[in-house]
Amino acid sequence: MKKTVSLLLAGALCAGLLAGCSQPASVPQSTGSTPAGAPSQAANQAIEKLSIAFVPSREPEEIITATEPLKEMLTGELAALGYDVKTVDITVGTSYEAVGEALSAGTADVGLIPGGTYVLYDDGCDVLLTATRDGLSIDSDSAKDWNDNAPTQPTTNQVTSYRALMIAGPSEKGKALAAKVNAGEDLTWEDVSGVNWSVANSSSPAGYIYPSLWLQEKYEKNITDLPHAVQSDSYGSAFARLASGQVDVLCTYADARRDYEDKWTSEYSMTASIWEDTAVIGVTPAIYNDTISVSKSSPIMDDAFKAALSQAFINIGNTEEGKAVIAIYSHKGYMTANSADYDSERAAQKMIQSLNSAG
Repeated sequence: MKKTVSLLLAGALCAGLLAGCSQPASVPQSTGSTPAGAPSQAANQAIEKLSIAFVPSREPEEIITATEPLKEMLTGELAALGYDVKTVDITVGTSYEAVGEALSAGTADVGLIPGGTYVLYDDGCDVLLTATRDGLSIDSDSAKDWNDNAPTQPTTNQVTSYRALMIAGPSEKGKALAAKVNAGEDLTWEDVSGVNWSVANSSSPAGYIYPSLWLQEKYEKNITDLPHAVQSDSYGSAFARLASGQVDVLCTYADARRDYEDKWTSEYSMTASIWEDTAVIGVTPAIYNDTISVSKSSPIMDDAFKAALSQAFINIGNTEEGKAVIAIYSHKGYMTANSADYDSERAAQKMIQSLNSAG
Protein backbone atom coordinates (compact mmCIF):
# COMPACT_ATOMS: atom_id res chain seq x y z
CA MET A 1 0.00 0.00 0.00
CA LYS A 2 2.85 2.39 0.83
CA LYS A 3 4.36 2.10 -2.66
CA THR A 4 0.98 2.47 -4.30
CA VAL A 5 0.19 5.65 -2.37
CA SER A 6 3.59 7.17 -3.10
CA LEU A 7 3.43 6.39 -6.82
CA LEU A 8 -0.14 7.65 -7.09
CA LEU A 9 0.66 10.94 -5.37
CA ALA A 10 3.91 11.45 -7.30
CA GLY A 11 2.29 10.77 -10.65
CA ALA A 12 -0.66 13.00 -9.95
CA LEU A 13 1.53 15.83 -8.74
CA CYS A 14 3.75 15.64 -11.84
CA ALA A 15 0.67 15.83 -14.02
CA GLY A 16 -0.51 18.83 -12.05
CA LEU A 17 2.80 20.64 -12.43
CA LEU A 18 2.75 20.16 -16.19
CA ALA A 19 -0.88 21.18 -16.50
CA GLY A 20 -0.26 24.28 -14.42
CA CYS A 21 1.94 25.78 -17.14
CA SER A 22 -0.96 26.50 -19.48
CA GLN A 23 -1.51 30.08 -20.60
CA PRO A 24 -4.26 32.33 -19.23
CA ALA A 25 -7.45 32.64 -21.21
CA SER A 26 -7.81 35.76 -23.31
CA VAL A 27 -9.57 38.66 -21.64
CA PRO A 28 -11.06 41.86 -22.94
CA GLN A 29 -8.42 44.58 -23.11
CA SER A 30 -9.07 48.28 -22.82
CA THR A 31 -8.57 50.18 -26.06
CA GLY A 32 -7.37 53.67 -26.80
CA SER A 33 -9.50 56.51 -28.09
CA THR A 34 -12.17 55.65 -30.65
CA PRO A 35 -11.26 56.77 -34.21
CA ALA A 36 -13.45 59.50 -35.70
CA GLY A 37 -16.47 58.08 -37.45
CA ALA A 38 -16.16 54.68 -35.75
CA PRO A 39 -18.86 53.31 -33.42
CA SER A 40 -18.33 54.31 -29.79
CA GLN A 41 -16.73 51.73 -27.49
CA ALA A 42 -19.20 49.61 -25.55
CA ALA A 43 -19.62 50.65 -21.94
CA ASN A 44 -18.13 48.48 -19.21
CA GLN A 45 -20.39 45.81 -17.78
CA ALA A 46 -21.64 46.76 -14.32
CA ILE A 47 -21.31 44.33 -11.39
CA GLU A 48 -22.96 45.35 -8.14
CA LYS A 49 -20.84 43.26 -5.74
CA LEU A 50 -17.93 40.82 -5.86
CA SER A 51 -17.73 38.68 -2.71
CA ILE A 52 -14.35 37.18 -1.82
CA ALA A 53 -13.88 34.71 1.04
CA PHE A 54 -10.55 33.76 2.62
CA VAL A 55 -9.88 30.67 4.72
CA PRO A 56 -8.74 31.31 8.32
CA SER A 57 -5.17 30.03 7.96
CA ARG A 58 -4.05 33.22 9.72
CA GLU A 59 -5.83 35.27 12.36
CA PRO A 60 -9.00 36.71 10.73
CA GLU A 61 -8.20 40.27 11.82
CA GLU A 62 -4.76 40.02 10.21
CA ILE A 63 -6.26 38.84 6.93
CA ILE A 64 -8.95 41.53 6.81
CA THR A 65 -6.43 44.30 7.54
CA ALA A 66 -3.79 43.02 5.12
CA THR A 67 -6.21 42.51 2.23
CA GLU A 68 -8.07 45.83 2.48
CA PRO A 69 -6.01 47.35 -0.40
CA LEU A 70 -7.03 44.41 -2.59
CA LYS A 71 -10.50 45.95 -2.99
CA GLU A 72 -9.23 49.02 -4.81
CA MET A 73 -6.66 47.03 -6.78
CA LEU A 74 -9.27 44.61 -8.10
CA THR A 75 -11.72 47.40 -8.90
CA GLY A 76 -9.07 49.19 -10.96
CA GLU A 77 -7.83 46.12 -12.80
CA LEU A 78 -11.33 44.90 -13.63
CA ALA A 79 -12.36 48.36 -14.88
CA ALA A 80 -9.48 48.23 -17.37
CA LEU A 81 -10.70 44.79 -18.44
CA GLY A 82 -14.30 45.81 -19.09
CA TYR A 83 -16.06 45.46 -15.73
CA ASP A 84 -17.17 48.17 -13.31
CA VAL A 85 -17.44 46.54 -9.88
CA LYS A 86 -19.28 48.73 -7.39
CA THR A 87 -18.33 46.85 -4.20
CA VAL A 88 -15.66 44.28 -3.36
CA ASP A 89 -16.58 42.50 -0.13
CA ILE A 90 -13.87 40.53 1.70
CA THR A 91 -14.67 38.09 4.52
CA VAL A 92 -12.83 35.35 6.42
CA GLY A 93 -14.70 32.09 6.85
CA THR A 94 -15.11 30.48 10.24
CA SER A 95 -13.48 27.34 8.82
CA TYR A 96 -12.07 26.01 5.57
CA GLU A 97 -15.29 24.08 5.04
CA ALA A 98 -17.38 27.20 5.57
CA VAL A 99 -15.64 28.88 2.62
CA GLY A 100 -16.11 25.79 0.44
CA GLU A 101 -19.79 25.69 1.34
CA ALA A 102 -20.17 29.40 0.61
CA LEU A 103 -18.69 28.88 -2.86
CA SER A 104 -20.97 25.93 -3.49
CA ALA A 105 -24.02 27.92 -2.39
CA GLY A 106 -23.03 31.02 -4.36
CA THR A 107 -22.94 33.23 -1.26
CA ALA A 108 -19.25 33.80 -2.06
CA ASP A 109 -18.15 34.46 -5.63
CA VAL A 110 -14.42 33.92 -5.11
CA GLY A 111 -12.49 31.87 -2.57
CA LEU A 112 -8.80 31.78 -1.73
CA ILE A 113 -8.66 28.17 -0.59
CA PRO A 114 -6.13 25.34 -0.31
CA GLY A 115 -6.10 22.55 -2.86
CA GLY A 116 -7.62 20.15 -0.35
CA THR A 117 -10.61 22.40 0.18
CA TYR A 118 -11.03 22.91 -3.57
CA VAL A 119 -11.06 19.15 -4.17
CA LEU A 120 -13.69 18.60 -1.47
CA TYR A 121 -15.95 21.22 -3.04
CA ASP A 122 -15.08 20.99 -6.75
CA ASP A 123 -18.68 20.05 -7.54
CA GLY A 124 -19.56 23.62 -6.56
CA CYS A 125 -16.51 25.62 -7.62
CA ASP A 126 -13.98 25.98 -10.45
CA VAL A 127 -10.27 26.56 -9.96
CA LEU A 128 -8.89 29.59 -11.83
CA LEU A 129 -5.39 30.14 -10.51
CA THR A 130 -2.71 28.59 -8.38
CA ALA A 131 -0.42 30.65 -6.19
CA THR A 132 3.32 30.81 -6.59
CA ARG A 133 5.53 31.37 -3.59
CA ASP A 134 9.19 31.68 -2.70
CA GLY A 135 11.00 28.41 -2.51
CA LEU A 136 12.79 27.53 0.72
CA SER A 137 16.45 26.87 1.44
CA ILE A 138 15.55 23.33 2.53
CA ASP A 139 13.52 20.87 0.46
CA SER A 140 14.31 17.43 1.77
CA ASP A 141 12.40 14.28 2.66
CA SER A 142 14.56 13.97 5.77
CA ALA A 143 13.42 15.63 9.00
CA LYS A 144 16.99 15.67 10.26
CA ASP A 145 18.08 17.74 7.23
CA TRP A 146 15.54 20.42 8.17
CA ASN A 147 16.93 20.52 11.71
CA ASP A 148 20.60 20.43 10.72
CA ASN A 149 20.13 23.32 8.29
CA ALA A 150 17.78 25.51 10.33
CA PRO A 151 16.69 28.25 10.24
CA THR A 152 14.78 27.85 7.02
CA GLN A 153 15.33 30.76 4.64
CA PRO A 154 13.41 31.92 1.56
CA THR A 155 14.93 31.76 -1.91
CA THR A 156 14.14 33.74 -5.04
CA ASN A 157 13.01 30.60 -6.87
CA GLN A 158 9.25 30.60 -7.46
CA VAL A 159 7.57 27.28 -6.78
CA THR A 160 4.06 25.90 -7.14
CA SER A 161 4.22 23.38 -4.29
CA TYR A 162 5.27 23.16 -0.67
CA ARG A 163 5.83 20.62 2.11
CA ALA A 164 3.96 19.94 5.30
CA LEU A 165 6.01 19.39 8.44
CA MET A 166 5.34 17.72 11.76
CA ILE A 167 7.04 19.99 14.28
CA ALA A 168 7.87 19.06 17.87
CA GLY A 169 7.82 21.78 20.50
CA PRO A 170 9.72 22.55 23.72
CA SER A 171 7.74 20.21 25.97
CA GLU A 172 9.58 17.26 27.52
CA LYS A 173 7.91 14.81 25.14
CA GLY A 174 8.53 17.07 22.16
CA LYS A 175 12.22 17.32 22.96
CA ALA A 176 12.44 13.55 23.32
CA LEU A 177 11.03 13.03 19.82
CA ALA A 178 13.40 15.65 18.37
CA ALA A 179 16.42 14.06 20.05
CA LYS A 180 15.58 10.67 18.58
CA VAL A 181 15.15 12.10 15.05
CA ASN A 182 18.34 14.12 15.27
CA ALA A 183 20.22 11.01 16.39
CA GLY A 184 19.18 9.36 13.13
CA GLU A 185 16.70 6.99 14.78
CA ASP A 186 13.27 6.14 13.39
CA LEU A 187 10.26 7.10 15.44
CA THR A 188 7.93 4.24 16.38
CA TRP A 189 4.14 4.32 16.48
CA GLU A 190 4.44 4.22 20.28
CA ASP A 191 6.55 7.38 20.09
CA VAL A 192 4.14 9.40 17.96
CA SER A 193 0.92 8.09 19.49
CA GLY A 194 2.08 8.83 23.00
CA VAL A 195 2.22 12.61 22.57
CA ASN A 196 -0.33 15.40 22.19
CA TRP A 197 -0.90 16.58 18.61
CA SER A 198 -2.42 19.75 17.16
CA VAL A 199 -4.04 19.22 13.76
CA ALA A 200 -6.13 21.40 11.46
CA ASN A 201 -9.56 20.61 10.02
CA SER A 202 -9.89 17.64 7.70
CA SER A 203 -9.73 19.65 4.45
CA SER A 204 -6.38 21.29 5.30
CA PRO A 205 -3.57 19.78 3.18
CA ALA A 206 -0.71 20.79 5.49
CA GLY A 207 -2.61 20.53 8.75
CA TYR A 208 -4.39 17.22 8.20
CA ILE A 209 -4.44 15.45 4.83
CA TYR A 210 -0.75 15.05 4.07
CA PRO A 211 0.26 14.42 7.68
CA SER A 212 -2.32 11.65 7.71
CA LEU A 213 -0.72 10.20 4.58
CA TRP A 214 2.66 10.41 6.31
CA LEU A 215 1.26 8.39 9.21
CA GLN A 216 -0.22 5.89 6.76
CA GLU A 217 3.07 5.39 4.93
CA LYS A 218 5.12 5.16 8.12
CA TYR A 219 2.80 3.23 10.42
CA GLU A 220 -0.30 2.24 8.42
CA LYS A 221 -2.25 4.59 10.68
CA ASN A 222 -3.85 7.99 10.20
CA ILE A 223 -4.72 11.06 12.27
CA THR A 224 -7.95 9.51 13.55
CA ASP A 225 -5.81 6.78 15.14
CA LEU A 226 -3.89 9.30 17.26
CA PRO A 227 -5.35 9.08 20.76
CA HIS A 228 -4.27 12.60 21.73
CA ALA A 229 -5.02 14.83 18.73
CA VAL A 230 -6.89 18.13 19.06
CA GLN A 231 -8.08 20.43 16.27
CA SER A 232 -6.86 24.03 16.37
CA ASP A 233 -8.91 26.76 14.70
CA SER A 234 -5.80 28.44 13.22
CA TYR A 235 -2.06 27.94 12.96
CA GLY A 236 -1.62 30.86 15.34
CA SER A 237 -3.50 29.07 18.10
CA ALA A 238 -1.63 25.84 17.28
CA PHE A 239 1.75 27.53 17.76
CA ALA A 240 0.51 29.13 20.99
CA ARG A 241 -0.40 25.68 22.28
CA LEU A 242 2.96 24.30 21.18
CA ALA A 243 4.82 27.09 22.98
CA SER A 244 2.84 26.58 26.20
CA GLY A 245 3.32 22.81 26.16
CA GLN A 246 -0.38 22.06 25.76
CA VAL A 247 0.59 20.07 22.67
CA ASP A 248 3.88 18.36 21.85
CA VAL A 249 3.60 18.25 18.04
CA LEU A 250 1.77 20.29 15.43
CA CYS A 251 1.14 19.78 11.73
CA THR A 252 1.75 22.83 9.55
CA TYR A 253 3.15 24.21 6.27
CA ALA A 254 6.91 24.30 5.81
CA ASP A 255 7.47 28.04 6.20
CA ALA A 256 5.10 28.49 9.15
CA ARG A 257 7.90 28.94 11.66
CA ARG A 258 9.11 31.93 9.65
CA ASP A 259 5.60 33.42 9.85
CA TYR A 260 5.39 32.95 13.63
CA GLU A 261 9.03 33.64 14.52
CA ASP A 262 8.32 37.07 16.05
CA LYS A 263 5.16 36.00 17.89
CA TRP A 264 7.03 33.07 19.43
CA THR A 265 8.93 35.46 21.71
CA SER A 266 6.52 38.41 21.81
CA GLU A 267 2.98 37.04 22.11
CA TYR A 268 3.85 33.50 23.24
CA SER A 269 6.42 34.75 25.80
CA MET A 270 9.19 32.31 24.91
CA THR A 271 12.77 33.26 25.76
CA ALA A 272 14.56 31.17 23.11
CA SER A 273 13.89 31.49 19.37
CA ILE A 274 11.38 29.29 17.58
CA TRP A 275 14.31 27.62 15.80
CA GLU A 276 15.91 26.63 19.11
CA ASP A 277 12.66 25.51 20.71
CA THR A 278 11.25 23.40 17.86
CA ALA A 279 12.38 20.60 15.56
CA VAL A 280 10.99 18.77 12.55
CA ILE A 281 10.08 15.14 13.17
CA GLY A 282 8.31 14.39 9.86
CA VAL A 283 8.15 15.66 6.27
CA THR A 284 5.40 15.03 3.72
CA PRO A 285 5.57 14.84 -0.08
CA ALA A 286 5.12 18.11 -1.98
CA ILE A 287 1.65 19.70 -1.88
CA TYR A 288 0.32 21.79 -4.76
CA ASN A 289 -0.21 25.44 -3.78
CA ASP A 290 -3.36 27.31 -2.76
CA THR A 291 -6.03 28.16 -5.31
CA ILE A 292 -8.17 31.06 -6.34
CA SER A 293 -11.45 29.33 -7.05
CA VAL A 294 -14.85 30.66 -8.09
CA SER A 295 -18.40 29.59 -7.43
CA LYS A 296 -20.27 27.62 -10.09
CA SER A 297 -23.51 28.99 -8.61
CA SER A 298 -22.55 32.66 -8.75
CA PRO A 299 -24.67 34.53 -11.35
CA ILE A 300 -21.74 36.82 -12.27
CA MET A 301 -19.26 34.03 -13.02
CA ASP A 302 -19.56 33.55 -16.76
CA ASP A 303 -16.51 32.58 -18.84
CA ALA A 304 -15.71 36.16 -19.84
CA PHE A 305 -15.72 37.45 -16.27
CA LYS A 306 -13.70 34.47 -15.02
CA ALA A 307 -11.07 35.26 -17.65
CA ALA A 308 -11.01 38.92 -16.63
CA LEU A 309 -10.81 38.03 -12.95
CA SER A 310 -7.91 35.65 -13.59
CA GLN A 311 -6.02 38.33 -15.48
CA ALA A 312 -6.75 40.89 -12.76
CA PHE A 313 -5.24 38.68 -10.04
CA ILE A 314 -2.24 37.85 -12.23
CA ASN A 315 -1.66 41.57 -12.86
CA ILE A 316 -1.95 42.36 -9.15
CA GLY A 317 0.56 39.64 -8.33
CA ASN A 318 3.01 41.21 -10.77
CA THR A 319 3.15 44.52 -8.87
CA GLU A 320 5.05 45.29 -5.68
CA GLU A 321 1.89 46.71 -4.08
CA GLY A 322 0.00 43.57 -4.98
CA LYS A 323 2.72 41.29 -3.64
CA ALA A 324 2.55 43.14 -0.32
CA VAL A 325 -1.17 42.32 -0.04
CA ILE A 326 -1.02 38.64 -0.99
CA ALA A 327 2.02 38.07 1.24
CA ILE A 328 -0.44 37.34 4.07
CA TYR A 329 -0.71 33.85 2.53
CA SER A 330 2.98 33.71 1.49
CA HIS A 331 1.82 34.09 -2.11
CA LYS A 332 4.16 35.81 -4.58
CA GLY A 333 1.97 35.72 -7.68
CA TYR A 334 -0.48 33.58 -9.65
CA MET A 335 -0.55 31.36 -12.70
CA THR A 336 -3.44 29.75 -14.54
CA ALA A 337 -4.51 26.41 -13.09
CA ASN A 338 -6.52 23.46 -14.28
CA SER A 339 -8.59 21.00 -12.33
CA ALA A 340 -6.06 18.25 -13.17
CA ASP A 341 -3.36 20.16 -11.28
CA TYR A 342 -5.03 18.95 -8.09
CA ASP A 343 -5.27 15.27 -8.96
CA SER A 344 -2.67 14.62 -6.26
CA GLU A 345 -5.07 16.16 -3.76
CA ARG A 346 -7.86 13.94 -5.08
CA ALA A 347 -5.66 10.91 -4.56
CA ALA A 348 -4.94 12.08 -1.03
CA GLN A 349 -8.62 12.67 -0.30
CA LYS A 350 -9.58 9.24 -1.58
CA MET A 351 -6.97 7.65 0.64
CA ILE A 352 -8.19 9.57 3.68
CA GLN A 353 -11.81 8.65 2.95
CA SER A 354 -10.94 4.98 2.51
CA LEU A 355 -8.99 4.96 5.75
CA ASN A 356 -11.83 6.65 7.62
CA SER A 357 -14.34 4.19 6.15
CA ALA A 358 -12.16 1.26 7.10
CA GLY A 359 -11.87 2.67 10.61
